[in-house]
Amino acid sequence: MGELWPLFWEATWQTLYIVVIALVLGGIVGMVLGMALYVTRPSGLYPNRVASVVLNVLVNFFRPIPFVILIAALQPLARLVVGIGIGNRAIIFAMTFAAAFGISRIVEQNLVTVDPGVIEAARSMGASRLRIIRTVLVPEALGPLILGYTFAFVAVVDMSAIAGVIGGGGLGNFALQYGYRQFDTVVTWTAVIMIVIIVQVVQFGGNYLARKVLRR
Repeated sequence: MGELWPLFWEATWQTLYIVVIALVLGGIVGMVLGMALYVTRPSGLYPNRVASVVLNVLVNFFRPIPFVILIAALQPLARLVVGIGIGNRAIIFAMTFAAAFGISRIVEQNLVTVDPGVIEAARSMGASRLRIIRTVLVPEALGPLILGYTFAFVAVVDMSAIAGVIGGGGLGNFALQYGYRQFDTVVTWTAVIMIVIIVQVVQFGGNYLARKVLRR
């Protein structure tokens, strides 16, 4: 493992870089999609049957596709959007795409848990629908949303493990290239342990923030 340490730390940085960018971009798009799914429901703030059906079909179409297949399917679109179908930019695009549809359901499910009575109380006081979303809906669901995004982080880390399929870097590719293919168990488990450490740190951080928000 000695001569591989520089490559290991580079792979660790690549994993963090890929995951953070994909989660931020996917998280933003997923929040918008999830909010749209929630507010266009029949009992939502902006009920719209057509929009609700279209959004649900769209999310249900892309969300179940195994990520390794989605990578291949999105290569033409990746070339159009980011200019290349392989490498870290392409894997970030694919991860962002997959994360957005996964997070949208997490957001919708957490918003559904908000007590309808709180929303009705705000509406009876004359609050606009946009103000209800900003000052009532999101704050009330903030704790569960933090936990949901923490779960999404773990899923995005899992996606990054197969970045090597299209020439991307990261710990998953490092473990496969220098551990599994070279029959070096130490290298493989070193990468695995680092992935576990990253996930645990983020999980503890997410749990802590969620507890702080829920105890307000």
